[in-house]
Amino acid sequence: MNKYGLIGFPLGHSFSAKYFNNKFKQEYIDAEYLNFEIENIEDIVKVLDNTENLKGLNVTIPHKETVIPFLDSLSTNAQKIGAVNTIKVIRYHNNGTSYKLEGHNTDYVGFKKSIQPLINPHTHTKALVLGTGGASKAIVQALEDMNIEWLYVSRTKGNNCITYNDIDASIMDDYKLIINCSPLGTFPKTDECPNLPYHLITKEHLLYDLVYNPAETLFLYNGKKQGATIKNGEEMLVLQALAAWEIWER
Repeated sequence: MNKYGLIGFPLGHSFSAKYFNNKFKQEYIDAEYLNFEIENIEDIVKVLDNTENLKGLNVTIPHKETVIPFLDSLSTNAQKIGAVNTIKVIRYHNNGTSYKLEGHNTDYVGFKKSIQPLINPHTHTKALVLGTGGASKAIVQALEDMNIEWLYVSRTKGNNCITYNDIDASIMDDYKLIINCSPLGTFPKTDECPNLPYHLITKEHLLYDLVYNPAETLFLYNGKKQGATIKNGEEMLVLQALAAWEIWER
């Protein structure tokens, strides 16, 4: 039986295991998808060495960037983005104990396809990207490819990055697309949300949350109250999972 899995920490909120195991059951695929909760990325070696017939891995917080040194090659897309969420495990030799690891990024595809139908090219010309972790790397690359200017928002100021305290009425009026790439609001901490001046959100704003559990985070709820268009990350997850499966099956 072929095996696939997810590495990250923590994994209590994981979508992938349920999605892929349902897919395998419905399509009569002889495979299993497992969660590998590893706090230290070095433990990926144990996962690879101790899991027979492991053909592929998904990568989530906090390992999308730190996994790269363990890989043998990167797709052009993953190299450009600087983050990996999908690994193809290529086994060779008769006993299958040797392998090569290919790194890919399917977050890019999932995000771009899921948000494009909601983009108004005259209104959504600039985006605030909340959070600077590995997930945000694919999002900003997609924004650039859609000709949307972007600005990071984090707790500390940096290159092309402001703090939450810097967000005023002028910025909120200028940046009509707001994307939450942080884990804030994820179950079970559903009473948390990014520290934004939500009263300045209008019906012209589009709020997109990579979080999918709960379906409507406090971030999205606060935007909806102001008349904004909202979307969570569930479709993005499905689309990136389909893209990952295509990579593993090549």
